[in-house]
Amino acid sequence: MKVLVPDKIEQKVIEVLQDAGFDVDFKPGITVEDAIKIVGDVDAMIVRSGIKVNKAMLDAAPKLKLVVRAGVGYDNIDTQYAASLGVVVENTPFGNTNAAAEHTLALLFLLAKRIFQGQAELKGGTWNRKLEGTELKGKTLGVVGLGNVGKKVTKVALALEMHVIGYDPYVDEKAMKEIGATRATLEEILKSADYITFHLPLNAETKNMISTTQFALMKDGVRILNVARGGVIDEVALEEAIKAGKVAGAALDVYEQEPPTCRSLIENASVICTPHQGASTKEAQINVGLDAANQVIAALKEHKIISCVNGVKALKN
Repeated sequence: MKVLVPDKIEQKVIEVLQDAGFDVDFKPGITVEDAIKIVGDVDAMIVRSGIKVNKAMLDAAPKLKLVVRAGVGYDNIDTQYAASLGVVVENTPFGNTNAAAEHTLALLFLLAKRIFQGQAELKGGTWNRKLEGTELKGKTLGVVGLGNVGKKVTKVALALEMHVIGYDPYVDEKAMKEIGATRATLEEILKSADYITFHLPLNAETKNMISTTQFALMKDGVRILNVARGGVIDEVALEEAIKAGKVAGAALDVYEQEPPTCRSLIENASVICTPHQGASTKEAQINVGLDAANQVIAALKEHKIISCVNGVKALKN
């Protein structure tokens, strides 16, 4: 059986697949157009975020049974069309949890302490000891999305003596209490949180879920973090809210278009920005790759589906 890996991935992952008896076609950086030419005899694919598994690619792969996204988000895969063809789409929801949570927490501290502003002034020759930050202790953190990353962020925030309120329609009151957060509606979070962090997939429900109307509900001086998916926050509305003084600062790791085209937003002095590196640790890259390889092996050799995200219950013949 043949596995196509069209994105950069750790060599160890390729070796695991080969040791399991798979013919691995490792083509890091291949374009969609070129990938379409070689998928005709592929049984499974392991992808990152560098390539889009679109309708044209799926149509060109009649033998394809499985696509595994080595990572959490899967908006680069046409999951609905894959389902119509009987192709299972899986993600690897645990391998980069720690990396993404740590990145979120690092940005949280940077927002609160104004470290980049102090560094910029000092490197520019200005000694300004009056540049004030804020303490996280006693502040309210709104966590929108209580999946694996949101849970870990909540755990650390509670240790910092923050008050954590959480919104997730898929987490009931009992589970929320076990996490340690106080269950709230999205509107309650918008109205009362000092910091709001987003940990959601990008889909029809979450696209631009935070826009002008939602910013108007927020406290003056709120700070926003997004290490989830670009497009969850309306970037134009965010920039307007920063300019109006409603939002005191934002920390962004993801953008609606990547590389980002919202230059005036990311160049704003109140915005901390990183290049979608929340999961970019050596450990996370190995973990998600190995998880993906093991899921391919489980599916194609043992007929086990571990983390399906598009509702297909069994592999097609």
